[in-house]
Amino acid sequence: MNYPLLDIFLTTMWFFLWVLWIFLLVRVFMDLFRDPDIGGWGKAGWAVFLILLPFLGVFVYLIARGKGMAERQAKEMAAAEDDFRARVRDAAKDQPGPDTGEQLARLVELKNHGDLTDEEYQKAKSKVLAA
Repeated sequence: MNYPLLDIFLTTMWFFLWVLWIFLLVRVFMDLFRDPDIGGWGKAGWAVFLILLPFLGVFVYLIARGKGMAERQAKEMAAAEDDFRARVRDAAKDQPGPDTGEQLARLVELKNHGDLTDEEYQKAKSKVLAA
């Protein structure tokens, strides 16, 4: 088998460039159909352009709308982060804390075990009852 090292390198390079281009084409289509600023006919026109002349279509789309792609992506990521934080806050609110009886029982146990002095016990007990 006669397949020199340079041919292997070039084949690998072309393969990765092809995968990169497919990824870029998918990314452009995702951005195109997620963009609320473009109407239906505009999306259809861009889609036809991207399908009929894919290389030229991707380059023209990136030149014409590339900055907007980054802004829309950043906005989507910020919205997802805010949604995640809101869900975590809601989940934390729904979790019940230890009730007063459990806290007092724990304090009595610590006092009886000798871990708390009478003064520390009274301060902690007043904090629990105030809450």
